[in-house]
Amino acid sequence: MSTRSPSPLPSGRQRGTRGRTSFAAALVTLATLAACSGSSTTAAVTTSTSATGVTIAPTTTSTSSSVTTTASTAAPTASSSVPTASSSVPSSPVPASTSGATGSSASPSSATCVPPPTTPVAAAAIAGSTRDFSVLSFDGAVIRAHWFPSPSLAAGATAPTILMGPGWGSAGDTDVNAVGTLGALNIASLRTAGYNVLTWDPRGFGASTGTAEIDSPDFEGRDVEQLLDWVATMPGVELDAENDPRVGMVGGSYGGGIQLVTAALDCRIDALVPVIAWHSLTTSLFKADTPKQGWATFLNVLSAGKPVDATVARSNAAIAGTASIDPADLAWFAARGPGDAVSRITVPTLLIQGTVDTLFTLDEAVTNYQVFEKNGVPTAMLWFCGGHGVCLTKPGDTTRVSTSAIAWLDRYVKRDQAATAVPAFETVDQNGIAYTAGVFPPPAGNPLEASGKGTLSLVAGGGSGPATSSGGGMLGRFVGLITPAKATNAMNVPIALAATPSLLVGAPRLTFDYSGTTPPGQRPTRVFAQLIDDTTGLVIGNQITPIEVALDGQPHTATVPLEMISFDARPGSTVTLQIVASTVAYAAPRTGGTVTFSSIDIRLPTVTGMTPAAS
Repeated sequence: MSTRSPSPLPSGRQRGTRGRTSFAAALVTLATLAACSGSSTTAAVTTSTSATGVTIAPTTTSTSSSVTTTASTAAPTASSSVPTASSSVPSSPVPASTSGATGSSASPSSATCVPPPTTPVAAAAIAGSTRDFSVLSFDGAVIRAHWFPSPSLAAGATAPTILMGPGWGSAGDTDVNAVGTLGALNIASLRTAGYNVLTWDPRGFGASTGTAEIDSPDFEGRDVEQLLDWVATMPGVELDAENDPRVGMVGGSYGGGIQLVTAALDCRIDALVPVIAWHSLTTSLFKADTPKQGWATFLNVLSAGKPVDATVARSNAAIAGTASIDPADLAWFAARGPGDAVSRITVPTLLIQGTVDTLFTLDEAVTNYQVFEKNGVPTAMLWFCGGHGVCLTKPGDTTRVSTSAIAWLDRYVKRDQAATAVPAFETVDQNGIAYTAGVFPPPAGNPLEASGKGTLSLVAGGGSGPATSSGGGMLGRFVGLITPAKATNAMNVPIALAATPSLLVGAPRLTFDYSGTTPPGQRPTRVFAQLIDDTTGLVIGNQITPIEVALDGQPHTATVPLEMISFDARPGSTVTLQIVASTVAYAAPRTGGTVTFSSIDIRLPTVTGMTPAAS
């Protein structure tokens, strides 16, 4: 249980007045699904009313699957309305936690968690399975849940529970022996650590019904609230209070975003470990109003043929045609995922992000981290060589993610003060060496600077990428096609490294004065900036930054932060800034003409006070 009270919801989404479809009709749907799940069993559904909250007492026989639901007298009445995608999440921050410094093991504030009123619990076991259940959500959608109790529980004992969400387009994990992908944990490691595990098929995916809305607080977020109600009724579940299970959340990508969304809605979450998640889909998918067309196409492929909100396919078609997106569709994406609602989260959060992630770059985690730190929320951040990307350098200790994640859960979900403390910040360089610091950002050192000038031809050929990758399976082969690589058509600025070793951590800053022209057209005018490790010829972190330019023949100045990096700068070696006209990582801009840079200044951030992590 998080010990905060839930923040009020905006008008039209108050806790006691949520819209929902006819609940009786939805119960019939649930019973039918259970009955048709591959066996002659049927589902009997019984409802009753209690003044204490929402519970479920499933009973089964060899011929039927029985579901009992209990509804609070304070629960909202049924209605035929459903929430709309335009509903918003409040952005006003809650009072700062009194938990102490970032990374502290202290408990959050002492206010009591009041679970939100939700639709009465209704669930049915899937015939022939001991782990699969259908759980009815608020609007009649049926969410397929997969339950894996802790294997070490004695009779009558309880354990805390971890909810683990899957990636986009995927059903919930059910393989108790599988290794997590994209840096995520797996069922086996969590159960071995003494937790019950719940995975689920997000709406629209797997065996769940409904339409996928990209981790919308009004849909996927409320689905998880219903799952929490259901978890509270299961045997072997540790409770902090009635209808308040002791729970943490893990999961990568889409399964990371839902953690932040849920914790902003529901005070029952005790700790989060979002892996390669995002802050805002506008800054991650459309940086500088420039779409990541390759990733957009791949994500559409993953969800092809599945019920996904039509905005996704429509915006992808627009991106392919004009490299732009309708403002209304951009606003739709902005309402998906956490965004400003991160300021409402008060539970301890370990943010894990990939240094080579080209979809959700390091800046997405840093933005969330800064919000948590400002609000006094216990938080830490770990960077690893992975994520939505290909690690083309030495990854180092590949167990860092899972080890740190379980240590975080043990400390804040089990409340085990003897659990290994997770450093406030940990990163890894291109040599696979990990470094830790007690704060983020670490103390700044002297920046490395360079300058140059020249002219860039705006042609499509010779741009950045694709990279050559032989690892990573199907994902690795695809990601290689949209990964930046050294360009042959580029404005190059060599940067000499310091006489002593330096660790570059953070966002380089680029300033240039320019003028240029290009023929008229629909596509936006852009250039892109990347850093080349001249020792390996690789783009540092596989990162490239789009930069909007005005090509009207007049002089202009641009100053932009580049994507964040983590790099060990050795004396005697060099790094080269490349400004390029095109890249496989983003939608193609307008071409034709030239840009003349009368001055280019690049500043690379160095840090001090970081300690090599124990191997």
